[in-house]
Amino acid sequence: MKKNPIISAILVSHLAIAGLTITPSTLARSDHQQETAQAAEVEKGPHNGRMLRDGDFAIELAIFETGVPPEFRIYASNNGSEVAPQDIDINVKLTRLGNVVDDINFYQENNYLRGDMEIYEPHSFMVTVTASYQGKSHQWQYDNFEGRITISNELATSMAIDTNTIGPKTLHNIERAYGKLVLAPNATRNISARFAGEVTALWVRQGQRVRKGQKLLTIESNSNLSNYDVRSPMDGIVTAQMTGVGEQTGDDTLITITNTSQLVAEVATFGDVRQQIEIDTPVSIMLGEQVVQTTFFESLPHLTPQQAKVYRANIDNSQGQFTVGQFAKAAISLGSFTVPMAVEKDALQAFRDFTVVYTKIGEQYEVRMLELGRESNGWIEVKSGIKTGAEYVSKNSYIIKADIEKSGASHDH
Repeated sequence: MKKNPIISAILVSHLAIAGLTITPSTLARSDHQQETAQAAEVEKGPHNGRMLRDGDFAIELAIFETGVPPEFRIYASNNGSEVAPQDIDINVKLTRLGNVVDDINFYQENNYLRGDMEIYEPHSFMVTVTASYQGKSHQWQYDNFEGRITISNELATSMAIDTNTIGPKTLHNIERAYGKLVLAPNATRNISARFAGEVTALWVRQGQRVRKGQKLLTIESNSNLSNYDVRSPMDGIVTAQMTGVGEQTGDDTLITITNTSQLVAEVATFGDVRQQIEIDTPVSIMLGEQVVQTTFFESLPHLTPQQAKVYRANIDNSQGQFTVGQFAKAAISLGSFTVPMAVEKDALQAFRDFTVVYTKIGEQYEVRMLELGRESNGWIEVKSGIKTGAEYVSKNSYIIKADIEKSGASHDH
């Protein structure tokens, strides 16, 4: 079988880093698949099933899945002539990974025998067929493996292949939304003269950070020609300067101070989500690479032109790391729920048309096709496809996927 040199190089690199001796037998390999690939082609019958022969007696073991879940159908012949289904007694046992045995019996339907149970995924098992016809017994056995490989524990450790166990998990109902940062209420103060006069000294400049009580400017009163100082009413930044030395103050705004130590995230929500949010609902606000944990404290009374309801949450900006107008992503927590089974999202891989994880039994790994449900914070609910307590690859599962693809595992019907 032709090997993928890139994948082999990756495995060799992991081995070298781990200080292991590298030999051809050290690399992971699939069970029997290389030998099977080099063997003669499997004989197929007219129903695209596998032909099993013993002297003149033969059966065709076909998987049928048109409009029904996959099931076995058997067509028998003797010396080239069709055998009536009622004239044979037959049983099929499928031995799966972990010594799980599916015991399938058959009943007559039309001109074939129909299996009495679904052949569930993966179609990876050792097949044992036992038949009786005209007082003579026949038996066949063959491997039908797919999505299965063997990797030694030593090699798996060197490649940082970690596992976890399927079990219950408490997940959080998270809704995603978007918004931006705005100034907090009462964040701005417009400073004017208490008594009209001439500005005789300007002690700050635009863009300067000031403290509460700090002197901003000095004014000579027009009424008594005495000087008085104007001081900042709060901590903040001088965001506007509309006067200069020698100018008359009148009643105009002279300086604007803005406090940016606390900002507000305005988050737009749509549809049913906006009806589920309450005051004090927890929300994670993602601002670039930083995440702020906070809660909503109010909502705006009107909808936006896009029919979104806006909820507001306080953002601590005492370090000055955030900016008004900055784009924000929000993860809104709408409660928790516990599911019987869940897997880490990073463990999931694609296999044929399925989303799978790789279960581990001993030193063997095999695909498990999953039906998935709700997702939360890197975990996904599993509805079916694997059993509670099963060990699965949670980290670096792509290595298992790559080696299975390299081995040329097939889905044989």
